[in-house]
Amino acid sequence: MWSQVYDPFNNVWLSTMAAAIPVVVMLAALAFFHIKAHIAALMGLVSALVVAIVGFTMPVDTALSSAVYGACYGLFPIGWIILNVIFLYQLTDRKGQFKILRESIAGISGDRRLQLLLIAFSFGAFFEGAGGFGTPVAVTGAMLIGLGFAPLAASGLSLIANTAPVAYGALGTPIIALAAVTGLDMLELSGMVGRQLPVFSLIVPFWLVWAFCGWRGMVAIWPAIFVAGAAFAIPQYLISNFHGPWLVDVGAAVSSMVCLTLFLKVWKPKELMTSASGKFEGGDAEGTSAGGGHAYSRKEVMNAWTPWLILSLIVLLWGIPEWKKLLDGISIVKIDWPFLHNVVQKMPPVAAVPKIEEAVFKLNWLSATGTGIFIASIISAFVMGYRVREMLAVYWDTLKLLKYSLLTIAAMLALGYCTRYSGVDSTLGLAFANTGMFYPFFGTLLGWLGVALTGSDTASNVLFGGLQKTSAEQLGLSPVLMAAANSSGGVMGKMIDAQSIVVASTATKWYGHEGEILRYVFFHSIALAALVGILVTLQAYVHPFTLMVH
Repeated sequence: MWSQVYDPFNNVWLSTMAAAIPVVVMLAALAFFHIKAHIAALMGLVSALVVAIVGFTMPVDTALSSAVYGACYGLFPIGWIILNVIFLYQLTDRKGQFKILRESIAGISGDRRLQLLLIAFSFGAFFEGAGGFGTPVAVTGAMLIGLGFAPLAASGLSLIANTAPVAYGALGTPIIALAAVTGLDMLELSGMVGRQLPVFSLIVPFWLVWAFCGWRGMVAIWPAIFVAGAAFAIPQYLISNFHGPWLVDVGAAVSSMVCLTLFLKVWKPKELMTSASGKFEGGDAEGTSAGGGHAYSRKEVMNAWTPWLILSLIVLLWGIPEWKKLLDGISIVKIDWPFLHNVVQKMPPVAAVPKIEEAVFKLNWLSATGTGIFIASIISAFVMGYRVREMLAVYWDTLKLLKYSLLTIAAMLALGYCTRYSGVDSTLGLAFANTGMFYPFFGTLLGWLGVALTGSDTASNVLFGGLQKTSAEQLGLSPVLMAAANSSGGVMGKMIDAQSIVVASTATKWYGHEGEILRYVFFHSIALAALVGILVTLQAYVHPFTLMVH
């Protein structure tokens, strides 16, 4: 048994700076030195192992085991999801179906700003709610590239759009996990997050369009943006507060897509933005360009949409807890990870009492979301007329395309798990927790940091949920408020976590440019996280915002 040490140098500043080394190495390599993502991730991993072993006294075999454990998690389930989403995209692209799909979306509106709202915000939120784990960015990034968006814009805008739904992703998994680690009531946590995020569900679509085309372009279509945001925010509040966390995103996303599509039948912008560069190039909203226009029959359009409808239905089915339980009952394999399971002990103040950390790798190969996507891809391939040999050829080509992306994700997760089990990330968390009356703001940024480090709101909640509860109780704050703030603040970290950036670069076929994507989204990420922190601070101290806490 090895107990985590959070101040190994007996100096909070030195210990915190040491804990930050792996993150600084990886992000600096990506953003400033333009080093390829898989190499930057491996550099970060090596530095994390050195800091854990030398600085934080973690046994060598335990540290190496945690890295391998994380790498395996990176490949399954996360890499498995990305591989199969891109496989489906390749299948539809080679048959020309994706081109028809793209032009049918343009048929709703030829305006790039409105296409961005429909795809990145509304449609992406549906995939976040149903599957999570990188699925929405992979799907929407590929779609935006197909519509003519530049790789940087397609990647960055997909990441910005995939924020508001993250706290309820994968059918409420982050909230369910948060309730499990804190012991707080799940419905109270769901409701609290649902009284924080709807504000940002209104802000994010405006922010998204502003990031794409600037203030003038955003103001020109504000009615449509408001409809998309409000049609998402209102169901998000109602479902989270009066039903629970499970169907929040799915219901809100469907509401947003339907309301925006219907609204665009009766409203058009005065000036069309037909260029994917975010600049006006003329175009009369009353002309044929207003609806984009295409020469395909209804049957051809339905055929093009069929693979994505199949994907949506199967991902939704695979997310239903009862269905997952049924599949797990006949397929799951649990592995007590050697040299790591029940070897590490989390200590106060991170845990209320000393807590032994489990490390059980769950190979749920049948119930995994990636398996559902794979099945959807195979069904779609048969529907499109592929033969088995052709499918195998496309799959092999997809594997070759993603080899460096999969290596990067494995290395990123290896780094994240090494910092988690060594207590390095908890040292960073404690630095935030020592901010006194400013804790509501910095506690929210702790959630942001957790997602930026782990790539998952669920993982951030598991990592820092207990710390948030303990710190809140010591400071006389509502533990429900601060636990929820961890999840709400975390959603803004989703756009800068390395895993999501690699997914975006892969989906847009822009691998090797992850540093540019990071620089594109970083300001948006920290600015939105700060706004969440301000809202949580108001909820903690200022009337009438304090009424939102109860």
